Amino acid sequence: MTSDPYDVIAIGCGPFNLGLAALAHGLDEVNLAVLDSRPEFTWHRGLMFDDAMLQVSFLADLVSLVEPAHPLSFLSYLRDNDRLYQFYVREKFHPTRREYEAYLRWCAAQLESLHFGHHVAAVVWDGDAFALTVERPGSTEVFRARHLVLGVGTEPAVPAALAGLPEERFLHSADYLFRREDLLCAGRVTVVGSGQSGAECALDLLRANVAGGPGVSWLTRTPSFTPLDYSKLVLEMTTPSYVDYFHALGEPTRDRLVKEQWRHYKGISSETLEDIHDVLYQRDLGNSAVAPIELQVGVAVEAAVARPDGIELTLRHTDSGRTFQHVTDAVVAATGYRNRPLPFLSAIDPLVRRDAAGRWVINRDHSVGTHDALTGRLFVSNADLHSHGVAAPDLGIGAIRNATILNSVAGRELFRLPKSTAFTSFALPG
Repeated sequence: MTSDPYDVIAIGCGPFNLGLAALAHGLDEVNLAVLDSRPEFTWHRGLMFDDAMLQVSFLADLVSLVEPAHPLSFLSYLRDNDRLYQFYVREKFHPTRREYEAYLRWCAAQLESLHFGHHVAAVVWDGDAFALTVERPGSTEVFRARHLVLGVGTEPAVPAALAGLPEERFLHSADYLFRREDLLCAGRVTVVGSGQSGAECALDLLRANVAGGPGVSWLTRTPSFTPLDYSKLVLEMTTPSYVDYFHALGEPTRDRLVKEQWRHYKGISSETLEDIHDVLYQRDLGNSAVAPIELQVGVAVEAAVARPDGIELTLRHTDSGRTFQHVTDAVVAATGYRNRPLPFLSAIDPLVRRDAAGRWVINRDHSVGTHDALTGRLFVSNADLHSHGVAAPDLGIGAIRNATILNSVAGRELFRLPKSTAFTSFALPG
């Protein structure tokens, strides 16, 4: 057991907790450790297409929107790898996802506070600190911390209608590149879902179709293949100014707004939609016989059954209400993600306050509302969509959220946060 507790232990090492470690690097006031069960840092490997672009500017790195001169900024990474001038001449401020992961791994390699291969099995409050039972290969240790930050991320979500399909014919889009060669051997592949991940999988399959690959069906329950709303003033809804406004609203209003604002983070980039249309257009000019393709909007999957000759989906056409059958050889479920379960927090759960819908109450500083018996604070990263709005999953809020957490832990302003972040006013005047 460690003797003196850490000030903060962050559980999970995705981009948000990696950013927390980056900002805390070199601070004397905060002694921090990040624990992750994986053997090393990786990010979205199953969707790491060569040309896939990040949907935010390079300024949405781990630190720049708080400390633009920080040694772990994206520009510092470019300079360290002798790529700064090439990036300047490129004149595209959105990096590829592949380069962004390389940047994240570059940061991770420089942070001694990261501990991979450390699985948190249980957490209890011992009256003075959080005690974490941590399993490592061949040993079990106890770590103690005054405060915790949860950043365990999400896991692939599969709707009940698709659950139970045989693994050899079914996968989530998160594993697409790991299974791509198997899919290209199928006669017909169906992609269900039309977020960015679904669009990128469909685009890759359509390109393969033109080259003699399988038939492709792309199905969505939405009325159209909808683009992300990334217009400038709409983007101000991902700023701290809007987060302040959103958090102060009543719970029913926040819930209504989250449902209405899905296009801000669940749509498809306009560039990807253009690429898909270009492939379809060029495909029509070809003379060689290719397998059929189908793009269908406004259909919901109601059931799925594995047959000897493939998978039969029962689809409901939402406008007419009628059902019909769709047969395919393989299904790619681009059906999003859900928050991971937290079984290691079962002893802490009774001390947490919940809202009317049973979700954790999240304070403005991203700490969880708890009962008086728990004097240490529990913070969350990207588990606060219901309390902080559409900015929650956005990489551009990560540095601000982490600086807010570190300021709160230290009890003073370690980092100066921006006071004005939007031209738009959201609240009533005065």
